[in-house]
Amino acid sequence: MAKLQITLVRSLIGRPETQRVTVKTLGLRKLNSSVVHNDNPAIRGMIKQVSHLVSVTEIEG
Repeated sequence: MAKLQITLVRSLIGRPETQRVTVKTLGLRKLNSSVVHNDNPAIRGMIKQVSHLVSVTEIEG
């Protein structure tokens, strides 16, 4: 199963509360912090909601 490495690359300052909550739910705290999640539709939906704030790379493993 593929995994996704998600990195926060843009600041949350001035962003709507829904986007802040989504980033927090993904497990991202500070700028340039990264998390690894399994690739599933729920995670893909969250990434799509904040795609302008995060960078995503696919990891095999």
